[in-house]
Amino acid sequence: MTLEAFLLDIFSSIPPWIAIIIMAAIPIVELRLAIPLAILNPPYGFGMDPVWAFSLSVIGNMLPVIPLLLYLEPVSNFLRRWKTWDRFFDWLFTRTHRKHSESFEKYGSIGLAIFVGIPLPATGAWTGCAAAFVFGFKFKNALLAIFAGVLIAGVVMTLLTVGINIFNGI
Repeated sequence: MTLEAFLLDIFSSIPPWIAIIIMAAIPIVELRLAIPLAILNPPYGFGMDPVWAFSLSVIGNMLPVIPLLLYLEPVSNFLRRWKTWDRFFDWLFTRTHRKHSESFEKYGSIGLAIFVGIPLPATGAWTGCAAAFVFGFKFKNALLAIFAGVLIAGVVMTLLTVGINIFNGI
């Protein structure tokens, strides 16, 4: 069973608009999968209007952002009391700084928005929150950049899905 079929099966018993909000809030799925599942016609999706699908997906994708931005640091500090978690966070921060510090230092909030906005695996609102935490973005700047990135990713995914729908005649 594919991830798409699994998600459609799990969420088939609740109203589609709630299902899309929940799916868009889930890490990995986010709006990169929620938008196609919302727009595509059954049995591949819910057959929603693209603007409605975009709106619901953006709302869902932004739901976890504020709690993540507010609580990543306190949770990290709490977990660092244990040696295993301390090593994990040291590894994560070192790796993230080594791979991305030049980009984030050069582009700042715009770089974070672009990072979140590129609809590829391992990018998105959840990862953007982690990057904002690791690089010490202020809450307001991180929130606005992540929101801009979610809007960009939402537009890209909506246009791609509508284009594929038209091309395939679905």
